[in-house]
Amino acid sequence: MTGAYIHIPFCEHICYYCDFNKVFLAGQPVDDYVECLLQEMRLVTAAHPEQTIDTLYVGGGTPTTLTPTQLDRLLSGIQEILPFTGQEFTCEANPNDLLTTDKLSVLHEHGVNRLSIGVQSFNDDVLKKIGRIHRSADVYTAIANARKVGFENISIDLIFRLPGQSMADFTDSLDKAIALDLPHYSTYSLILERKTMFYNLMRQGKLHLPSEDVEADMYELALNKFTQAGRPQYEISNFAKPGYQSQHNLTYWRNDNYFGFGAGASGYLGKERYQNFGPIQQYLTPLHAGHVPVLQRHVLPRSEQIEEEMFLGLRTVAGVSKARFAQKFGLPMAELYGTIIAKLVARGLLAEDAEHIHLTRRGEFMGNEVFQAFLMDDET
Repeated sequence: MTGAYIHIPFCEHICYYCDFNKVFLAGQPVDDYVECLLQEMRLVTAAHPEQTIDTLYVGGGTPTTLTPTQLDRLLSGIQEILPFTGQEFTCEANPNDLLTTDKLSVLHEHGVNRLSIGVQSFNDDVLKKIGRIHRSADVYTAIANARKVGFENISIDLIFRLPGQSMADFTDSLDKAIALDLPHYSTYSLILERKTMFYNLMRQGKLHLPSEDVEADMYELALNKFTQAGRPQYEISNFAKPGYQSQHNLTYWRNDNYFGFGAGASGYLGKERYQNFGPIQQYLTPLHAGHVPVLQRHVLPRSEQIEEEMFLGLRTVAGVSKARFAQKFGLPMAELYGTIIAKLVARGLLAEDAEHIHLTRRGEFMGNEVFQAFLMDDET
C-alpha cells in the first residue's frame, strides 16, 4: 500500500490548540498555491513513474476553506496527475464549510469517497473556549448535507481533556456523536504543543485542564462507548465499523510508503523520509523555478526503520506482525526484542501470541513507556 497526503495550509481562523502548518486565509496566494501543488505532483510522479497510489488524504489547515472553483481545480488536477487506484480518497472538512452542498458536490463529483469532519465537542461553550468557529448545530447540518450528496463513509473527531470540560460534558459529546450513527470516529486527548495559544496560557498558569485521572477516565469511557456501539477500536485513537477503518492512516501505522505534497508536508519513500518547506513563499519559490520544494531528506538507518515498525504498529489493536517483521528486516523479532517483550508481557503491558504482539488495555494507558522500551541504543 502507498498513500499520498496533500496539505492545504489555509484557515479562516486559528484554533487555540493547533500546531499544524497553517496560515490565515485572507490575503494568501491561494490560486498560485493550488497550481504549484499540482506542479509538485507532476515533478514527483515523473521521478517515480512505477509507483501507484492507493489512498489519498487532503488535510490541513482546512481544505474546505477553498472555494468550489478552487476545489474543482485542485481535484481535477489530482485526478489527471496522480496514478490513483481509487481505493480511498479522504478530505478533511470543517462543519461550517458544509452548511450548503456546493463544496460537498464538488468533492463527491471528483471521487472523494470519505469525509473527516473536525467536530471536537458538542458543547458550544467548550467550542468557543478552544477557538472553534462552528457550533454544534452546524454539525447536524453538515452531516445531513453530506449524506444528501451521497457520502456514507464519514468520520468525526472529538477531543477530550479540554479547558472547562467535565466528565458529564464529554459523555454528552460521545452520546451525541454515536447517535449520528457514523461508521468511523476518532478521539484524542488535548496535547499542549509549543507555539499555540494554549501552550502560552499554560506557561502563564491561565489554562485549567481536567486532571490526569479524569483524562484517563474519559479515554476509558470512549473505549467502552464506541465498542458498545459496534465501532470497535482499531488504533489507539480510532474506532470503526468493520470495513470502515481509515486505509490511509493504516498506511502510516503499518510503516508503508507515502508521498507528501504541499507546504510542510512529509513523505516516506523507500528508506527516505523528506519534508517540504513550510512557509508558503519558501514552498512556492522552488516550484516557480521547476524544482521540488524539499527542505530536508533523511535516509533512515536500519535501527530507525525497526524502531518505527514497532512504535507505529503497536498503535494498532492488531499490533506488530512477527512474519512481516522478519520479512522486512531479515531476522526474527524475538532475536532483537525477546527479553524486552517478555518483561512487558510480565508487567501486563503487552500481549503476545504466535503471530503478533500488541498492547493490552493497560498498555494503551502507558503507551509511551512501552514504545520507549523498543528504542535501540546502537545501529543494528
